[in-house]
Amino acid sequence: MTSNTLTSDPLASLARVIESRLPQNGGDPQASYVARLLHQGPDAFLKKIGEEATEVVMAAKDADHGGDKTKVVYEVADLWFHCMIALAHYGFSPADVLAELERRAGTSGIEEKAMRSRVAREDEQIGATP
Repeated sequence: MTSNTLTSDPLASLARVIESRLPQNGGDPQASYVARLLHQGPDAFLKKIGEEATEVVMAAKDADHGGDKTKVVYEVADLWFHCMIALAHYGFSPADVLAELERRAGTSGIEEKAMRSRVAREDEQIGATP
């Protein structure tokens, strides 16, 4: 099932739940998977992001060879969920990601990458200047 309308409401709702599980908001690692990952620190949720990204790739490869294509959506949902945990840990929300995507709209991916490379080179030059 696909939708032609992108809405951030489910993302915002999930983000609020995740934020409520942050240690500084009283998240209980004994009662919540999210709180447990956050309590364990970045290594725990970053490992999960890597695992989920791999599962997205595997589901997509399987779908290309006759497998169930809906598994791609299932695995991407897991990936997004764990990425949202990282966003909350670092003080961001899905709205920040959506704003960045909106900022990039209308810009060629090739142009965007070239601009980021140019900025990185300039930053290196500034850092190398005595």
